[in-house]
Amino acid sequence: MTSLNAATIVIRLVVTFFVNREITDVISKGGYAKIGNLRNLIAQLTSFTSLGVFNGVVKYVAEHKENKEQLQKLFSTTFVFTTLGSIITFVALFFGASFFSEYYFNSSDFVYIIKLTAIVIPFISIQRVFSGVINGLSEYKSFAKIELVAYLVSAALTIVFLFYKELDGVLISIALAPVVQVLVMMFLVVKILREYVQFSQLKWQAPLAKSLFAFTIMSFFSTLLLNQVEIEIRNMIENKISEDEAGIWTGLMFISKNYMVFSNALLTLYVLPKFSGIYNKPDFMKELGSIYKTLLPLFAVGMFLVYLFRDVAIDLVFKGDYSAMSPLFRWQLLGDFIRLAAILLASQFIAKKMVYNFIFTEVLSLALFYGFAYYFVDIYGIEGVTIAHFLRYIIYFIVVFVLILRYFKKQNKKAQLK
Repeated sequence: MTSLNAATIVIRLVVTFFVNREITDVISKGGYAKIGNLRNLIAQLTSFTSLGVFNGVVKYVAEHKENKEQLQKLFSTTFVFTTLGSIITFVALFFGASFFSEYYFNSSDFVYIIKLTAIVIPFISIQRVFSGVINGLSEYKSFAKIELVAYLVSAALTIVFLFYKELDGVLISIALAPVVQVLVMMFLVVKILREYVQFSQLKWQAPLAKSLFAFTIMSFFSTLLLNQVEIEIRNMIENKISEDEAGIWTGLMFISKNYMVFSNALLTLYVLPKFSGIYNKPDFMKELGSIYKTLLPLFAVGMFLVYLFRDVAIDLVFKGDYSAMSPLFRWQLLGDFIRLAAILLASQFIAKKMVYNFIFTEVLSLALFYGFAYYFVDIYGIEGVTIAHFLRYIIYFIVVFVLILRYFKKQNKKAQLK
């Protein structure tokens, strides 16, 4: 799985860097920051339009893939959730387009982008749910094909729109990307989806609503708030320093998110389904140790190479003067390494539906990030944001580790009482 995922990611990275280089050749750093805000909005919508049921679908499909009756209850509930989430989101975005254009782009010129995004919302929710099914079944080969083909088509669309419409063209292509993903998914894995999802038998009922609602809450804190904090920090950099510096930080986050794609895919394809089936501390620690021994050394080597060749990477990925990004890599890479170790551990919260622990750690992490960033940006400038990123994940890792140990201690006491 790791080797296949790595091959997919490498191809994707090469294409991503080529596309990004063309974008930064045409668009200013301020325009690049606007692209970052739209990507954050799409990420928020990806969660909210499906009411955050993605991880719930992954978990329950992994647990009940042989139980067609239970799966049908799951998909009927998911159908209700996604329909409600999509309607609410469409109404808010479409009729509040002027407000959201001003908020995300500091301009009323992009109302049409917000309305286009609202129209695309059903595709966003469908893509999210179907991805959950594929992940829950651990169909990692199919998932890799979908990701790669959809990304290549979207990249081609971005290049075409960029040369015709510049910034507006890139924003349009980002808004249309979910449509491409759904079409590719239906073409490549329609047989798998038909086998497990009985579309004709979907009912307007939500028998598993209580179970999935926990994932809705967790998704709100992990996805909606995370992207909101990124938007607020980008706006803070723009207000406290400059629009160009906001573009520099957006570029750094672009690189960070692209190498973190590797670990994110493994989390949903392997770690979450695996942890869902583990119920005692020895088995959990054994599996976690195996994952750490496999992934962390590979990740450490990769990150060292990124740091070593950071100036080369900046010149390859960005056109124009993005050299101010170079000093930021040290703290960003250290923070991302600790982040990987922490989120692998924190996957247990989702696997075991530990809602309160998950919410507490996510809110703590985001509050620390924004608080540290707000404080350090006045002292260290834009580098202060990356220092905040590093410090926040050290504290987050320690807190998550303590809470996981407490969980197994409680489970052991319950077992002894029984």
